[in-house]
Amino acid sequence: MSFSRKSIFILMAFAILVASCGGENPTESAPYVDAILTAAVGTFAASVFQTQTALAPLATQTSSPTANPTASPFTIPTLGSSPTQPFVFIPVLGTPSLSPTPTGTLKTPTPNPSTLAFGCNNLLLIRDETIPAGTTLKPNESFTKIWKVENNGTCNWVFQYRLVLFGGELMEGDPSGLGKVIEPGKWTQLSLGLVAPKQPGTYIGYWRFGDQSGNMFGSTLAVSIVVAAPTNTPQPTKTLTAVPPTLTPSETPVPTNTEIPTDTPVPVP
Repeated sequence: MSFSRKSIFILMAFAILVASCGGENPTESAPYVDAILTAAVGTFAASVFQTQTALAPLATQTSSPTANPTASPFTIPTLGSSPTQPFVFIPVLGTPSLSPTPTGTLKTPTPNPSTLAFGCNNLLLIRDETIPAGTTLKPNESFTKIWKVENNGTCNWVFQYRLVLFGGELMEGDPSGLGKVIEPGKWTQLSLGLVAPKQPGTYIGYWRFGDQSGNMFGSTLAVSIVVAAPTNTPQPTKTLTAVPPTLTPSETPVPTNTEIPTDTPVPVP
């Protein structure tokens, strides 16, 4: 680059010197000087372009970057714009979620039999043997309620264990002692004599088993009955029938004995 510029300057200085030292005919030397200046300028321009081309780095082909698609978290709705109405952005608000309301019939939780124990004693109800719930009885009707139960505790039921009224109607119940020994894991039947109340209605009594000290344990044993209202049977109505009078026949006079006169002569044949 510096060498080319020096050459151009030398040529230009040489041209100026030649022009100044020429003869008396300036018109003849002017074209010659112009030609020299033109050649010098062209040489200078060519040297400049060649130098810039040499210094410029070679172009390398590079792959065009590929735009990675980005997932949009949500889509914003757009409204068509009109010449008279400006664009309006309406944000989309989420609908607040409400807690679901439970429907249907809710089940009554059943207590865990293991939590009904008292000490080492416990009782599990297996089933009702007699008088299922809702049995209809007559007023003052006697009946016997029997439950099948299991000793699911860890100690024996002994002779003085008995039923104890827990709540509801007594219905003249008078439980007696167990009178036997029931070992753990064994089952037995508990019976109770009762009498239906006099008044119509629904009656429920709740009983539990207890030890000799009256400490209750185990499942609740229920008695549920319905006393029906007495039905009055209508008595048949008596119909009075007119009886015709009975005619009594008149008495016929009985002829009396007529005395035959003794002095009447008897005709002789």
